[in-house]
Amino acid sequence: MARLPLEGIRVLESSYVFALPYAAGLMADLGAEVIKVEGPGRPDTTRTGGFAGAHADNNPGDDPWNRTATFNMLNRGKKSVVLDLSKPEGLNVFKELIQVSDIVMENFTPRVMRRWELDYPNMKKLKPDVVMVSNTGYGHGAGPYSEYPAQATTQEATHGLTHITGYPGDIPSKAGQSFVDFLACWACLLGVALALRHRNRTGKGLWLDIGMYQLGAFTTSEYILDWLANGRISDRIGNRHPWRAPQGSYQCVGKDQWCVISVGDDEEWAALCSEIGRPDMAADSRFTTHADRVEHHDEIDTAISAWTRALDKFAVMERLQGVGVPCGPIFDSKDTSLDPHHLERGFLEKIEYPADRKMGARTLMGRPWRLSKTPMSITSPAPKFGDHNREVLRGVLGYTDAQCDELETAGILADRPTNVQPPPTMSLDDMVKQGRLAYVDPDFKSKLGI
Repeated sequence: MARLPLEGIRVLESSYVFALPYAAGLMADLGAEVIKVEGPGRPDTTRTGGFAGAHADNNPGDDPWNRTATFNMLNRGKKSVVLDLSKPEGLNVFKELIQVSDIVMENFTPRVMRRWELDYPNMKKLKPDVVMVSNTGYGHGAGPYSEYPAQATTQEATHGLTHITGYPGDIPSKAGQSFVDFLACWACLLGVALALRHRNRTGKGLWLDIGMYQLGAFTTSEYILDWLANGRISDRIGNRHPWRAPQGSYQCVGKDQWCVISVGDDEEWAALCSEIGRPDMAADSRFTTHADRVEHHDEIDTAISAWTRALDKFAVMERLQGVGVPCGPIFDSKDTSLDPHHLERGFLEKIEYPADRKMGARTLMGRPWRLSKTPMSITSPAPKFGDHNREVLRGVLGYTDAQCDELETAGILADRPTNVQPPPTMSLDDMVKQGRLAYVDPDFKSKLGI
């Protein structure tokens, strides 16, 4: 069997929410040994609070912190160690783990690592060739924002995306929930690959300092450049596009079913007109050029919508793609989970949980890429809280059972959060009534084959 790319690499990850946990989960898929460190009073947010998603089968069970959807998707393949880093004994264990790790990942605000004397200059004293990954909102350094806490949901505002997203004359809008988290995850993976290559060639580690604010700004680069070059500030244009017309979301058969169509040139425009049964529009002087079509976009949208409303969104995609017009159905989470293309490419993977987890088989999101010579899969489910405390301390650091007992008695090691909050108990039907869910499919397990 082919050797996985990160086999033999140990990753010490103390990060929360989405970006770095997801990156470390993908690194576990790549063969790394990933040890996730959480605090007894500070479990990962996706275990207990915001961004956690639903509990398996909407049942919190006796250990709801082990059953949330987002945590289980992001943290697959990892080992869990729960250490109280606010106590010297816990911090000493963490420092010992640094000394035997290749990569250390953290997303605390800069002052936290400095207070622990674990900023990069100090970490190098513990492990000279360590690769340190820091993910913060605004990066470390002397900039006026550096000490600010941040998260992707608010950074869409400060990096400019929210100004762009929205409809003409309306308020700025967010683009989903945590757009920049994905960018930070992928940037982390690229940075780690470069850092390991650097270490292999020079024997020296380095510090990867990710500022999510800067990653987000790259997604708005054309607007930034337009101001730098021309002094222009663009307005919001909704689903439309400055160089493609018509473009938009169009309603199809069924409740809240839509597709997206985007026309880029005269050839595509003529093909669209023919396929929707309106060849007259291709010859109409009102729609001859791109500028004409932008000016009369509302009239074109009316004609397109009259055609799409009578068709299934997948039929619209097949017919327009067949004549060379870019088009795609708008997927909800059910469509994505049952998509045959995702399944064929192995993007959706089924994983079986141990019987004591009472979660059975589940479908998880795999990787957004494949390697031609190295088959990969999720190696194991996400761990229970503190599931590997003794395994790691004994097997990696050489601690005795007596030492582990002492740390457990002192509350330095734990396998249950100290600040457990009662999970929400609202039924799925009530969530639909409140508008928090669009609908519930009671047959989802049989459709997923689990």
